[in-house]
Amino acid sequence: MTTKSRVIYSTGIIIAQLLIVTGIALVVTQVFQTLLHNIVKKQSVLKEGADVFKSWQNPPPPVYMQYYFFNLTNAEAVLQGGKPAVEEIGPYTYREYRPRENVTFLENGTMVSALSPKTFVFRRDMSSGDPEVDLITTVNIPAVAVMEQVKSSIILSSIISIGMQSIGVDMFMTRTVHELLWGFKDPLLTRLRLFKPEVEEYFGLMYKKNGTSDDKFVFRTGIQDYKDFGKIVSWNGESKMKWWSSNESNMINGSDGSAFHPLIGKNELLYIFSPDLCRSIYLTFEKDVEIKGIPAYRFSPPPEVLASPEINPANAGFCVPAGQCLGTGVLKISVCRKGAPVVISFPHFYQADQKYVDAIEGLSPNKDDHETFLDINPLGGFPVRACKRAQINILLDRIVGFPKNLNQTLFPVMFINESVVIDDASAKRVRTLLLISTIVTNFPLIIVGFGALLLGVLIILLCRSRMQKKPTAKEDTAYTQVSEKPEESCENNSCANIQLKTFTST
Repeated sequence: MTTKSRVIYSTGIIIAQLLIVTGIALVVTQVFQTLLHNIVKKQSVLKEGADVFKSWQNPPPPVYMQYYFFNLTNAEAVLQGGKPAVEEIGPYTYREYRPRENVTFLENGTMVSALSPKTFVFRRDMSSGDPEVDLITTVNIPAVAVMEQVKSSIILSSIISIGMQSIGVDMFMTRTVHELLWGFKDPLLTRLRLFKPEVEEYFGLMYKKNGTSDDKFVFRTGIQDYKDFGKIVSWNGESKMKWWSSNESNMINGSDGSAFHPLIGKNELLYIFSPDLCRSIYLTFEKDVEIKGIPAYRFSPPPEVLASPEINPANAGFCVPAGQCLGTGVLKISVCRKGAPVVISFPHFYQADQKYVDAIEGLSPNKDDHETFLDINPLGGFPVRACKRAQINILLDRIVGFPKNLNQTLFPVMFINESVVIDDASAKRVRTLLLISTIVTNFPLIIVGFGALLLGVLIILLCRSRMQKKPTAKEDTAYTQVSEKPEESCENNSCANIQLKTFTST
């Protein structure tokens, strides 16, 4: 091996070793990962012109709201004390549009306020029936709500009961899906309005919620701390609620469920404030999933969220009056529904006490159809798929004026499935960004790999160079024998010359 070759090999091996050492050092110190995380933090801020702000203000993925109703099939038997039997009817699907309006930045850009109106457009192609035609028999919510308000007075209860009978109002009613959702003129409420003008004579589960802006939020923009991105500061001018019996229960925690801070860990609790539930709930990590090629963490509410105070003492604050609680898996929200005996649960009483399921014939709770979950990309903190599922129930109790044989029942009225999946165009952009981020974070490993490959190649070439064949003793002898022939020839010639000279001299 020449001196030049030795220098080339030595230099190459040193360079390869430096690459390996440098790459390992970069992996240990996480320089590139830290750089990427800092970039993500700086971009996760709600400010004019930013892409994240545009998506927050006008979410591109389509949101669908599906309504499922429980149709009572044995109303007469229930009035006689029988077990209610229901059949699930639906879905009735509506495309939900939810742009943010009147967006105003506050406190030097650290906060932003916005109205959150929702508009619903019926999708016949995604529905099982016609809401204008399909009839549902269910509990008469206006009548039950009125009787709940006057149950403490036997005289008023009796008067209301007589009035209900005079206008043909019963414990159960049959209405179209459209009426139950968007409102109808109720005869009992119309009669009461004559004595109390402030009474609203129309009733609907979604009455005045189509195209209206009841909710005004103030959010943190994340400019001061990336973990504050999207967190709610106040709702309708209040920084905390006043309905529940403890300060902890009245806290408004987390976001509205549409945005979360980036760099989410599996051990985090994701808090969401829901005006429909009148409270904040939290979600915990469940499993890794992938949606349209995008890796995500699935978070879902654990059973402890709606557990009874005996199981989760932190839920004692949601008992109003204090100490008066229902069982696990249900939450009475009368305090924020004008006193109406409304109880919220997951569909089919999923994760609730078995007694609620057994009390109604026709229920079959299961995780796949009735779980609320959120699939969120941990790097950017944006949801790629989500399903919010909740059930509206009415607490039926023995009240003067109602049938005496009626058993106390938690009667399911309907449940909703509000879902969203990232659209294809957004998914493509996200996959590209994630690919770039993967390359950036793994760049030190690429350096290590290249250094190891270079070192391996140089070692192989060096070994081959040193193993080249050298002349053996046998090969030296053969060479000598061959070289003797010209010597003999030379000697013969010399002899011939000598002989010639001798002959000449003679």
